[in-house]
Amino acid sequence: MARPDKAAAVAEIVEQFNDSAGAVLTEYRGLTVKQLQDLRRSLGENANYAVVKNTLTKIAAKEAGVDGVDDLLAGPTAIAFINGDVVEAAKGLRDFAKANPALIIKGGYVDGAPMDAAQIAKLADLESREVLLGKLAGAMLASLSQAVYLLNAPLSQMARVAGALQSKAEADPSVLGGAGVPAAAEETTEA
Repeated sequence: MARPDKAAAVAEIVEQFNDSAGAVLTEYRGLTVKQLQDLRRSLGENANYAVVKNTLTKIAAKEAGVDGVDDLLAGPTAIAFINGDVVEAAKGLRDFAKANPALIIKGGYVDGAPMDAAQIAKLADLESREVLLGKLAGAMLASLSQAVYLLNAPLSQMARVAGALQSKAEADPSVLGGAGVPAAAEETTEA
């Protein structure tokens, strides 16, 4: 391969590192071409799965400011550059690796931090962004409902007291006027 081709390949990998939310490095030794196609399909538009050359990837990672991946670049390596939800892509890779043990997740680089295979597995165990946002919205709605109930409780209690007082006053008008009120009024006017 000519030197300009290598420079173009490095530039492309640098661009993918810069444009992606994360990258998961895998070893694909033992997978058939069909299995690799299935993996790419299972990741969908959420990730771009590419077989890379280790030496070019080391250069590209250095240029992109990605640290901690040099140790992972041994043996046949492919990288899933994740453009969408990192958790969904990690789940897709984990599930594919369970069904196809030849795929080995080496580690990755997510949100500016290097991650080992165990951390990628923990990431895959998280719920998706949509589920977490739904739970957050539900919790906020429940909190707002409780706040509205707590704010309305004194008002409704006051309305019930006023209603009870009105009913009692209709039954016995002296409740509102009171027997001692005119006497108290006379004492204040005489003083």
